[in-house]
Amino acid sequence: MERWLRSAAAFAAVALTSVAVGVGAAKAETVEEFYKGKTINIYVGTGENAGAVVAYPRAIVDVMGKYIPGNPAFIIRFMPGAGGIKAANFIYSIAPQDGTTYGFITRGFMLAPILSDQAQFDPTRLQWIGSPSREPSVGAVWNASTKVRTITDAKTQETVMGATSMGQDTGIFPTMLNKYAGTRFKIVAGYKSAPDIELAMERGEVTGKIGWTWGALNSGNTAHWLQDGKITLLVQLGLAKYDKISPDVPLAMDLAESEEGRKVIELICSPGATGYPSFVGPGVPKDRVEAMRAAYVQAMKDPRLLAALKQQNLSVDPMSGPEIEKIVQSIYAMPASVKEHAKELMPSSF
Repeated sequence: MERWLRSAAAFAAVALTSVAVGVGAAKAETVEEFYKGKTINIYVGTGENAGAVVAYPRAIVDVMGKYIPGNPAFIIRFMPGAGGIKAANFIYSIAPQDGTTYGFITRGFMLAPILSDQAQFDPTRLQWIGSPSREPSVGAVWNASTKVRTITDAKTQETVMGATSMGQDTGIFPTMLNKYAGTRFKIVAGYKSAPDIELAMERGEVTGKIGWTWGALNSGNTAHWLQDGKITLLVQLGLAKYDKISPDVPLAMDLAESEEGRKVIELICSPGATGYPSFVGPGVPKDRVEAMRAAYVQAMKDPRLLAALKQQNLSVDPMSGPEIEKIVQSIYAMPASVKEHAKELMPSSF
């Protein structure tokens, strides 16, 4: 019996030593060792034809890997659904929390836990990597289809706005302005994508769109619409006026008819201040997060990336991960009453 106990103790000691060595080895794995031979999957929460939201990650995948130790490859995967909620839920709780899953989802998804019961993630726990440009959204009308030229006109004349869904930016923004700024927008929802709304504007089916990112407006088929006088801007949707937009175009927050309304508009527009935010899940080790953040900064200076974005008329005005995190924290620090009023803007079926 004594001999058996000594043998068991010796075996346990060896086993514990082996476990300790294994744990030590895992902890000692460097960022370079982990990423060598790996592939980072960028999940985009839209379809393949979503303008700037897709163009930015497509440019990033070509250059970012060389700035991460171990030089991982990058690949884009599309996961549309519920305005980015499907992809955010996946990255937050299902995808590997090891730094090989990277989210690049439309910025409106930040508000999903406030506005929708479908959201199963906490934006304050996501680890933000960066944004290539901090530009706002705008609302505009097709000049040939309406006499409306200012937001004041839109308070006295019904203006038909196209939307992909009442629960996404193109539906939420005009709903918000109707309630808190006194506009008379009629919203026609159900278009499959933003380009479909733009085509509907050209055909005269709708007279405008609210929830157009500045980069998307100034790229692709709509790149010259503003300078050619085909459209007129009505409103800016952000936290501050954008220096590339005429100061005569009002900020949505300044149109609020009450202080409570101003707070609701601020909450709804806050994600716009982050441009095109990207992130990894809450469980990704800090050293890999920091490596990705540093690589992102370098990628935003890369000549190949800059040339690709310039060719598409897309701007580069980077925002860091900590800057995005600060905005997200401010959103979720809003009073409960403001969040509740914001949720009232959503359709009950969303």
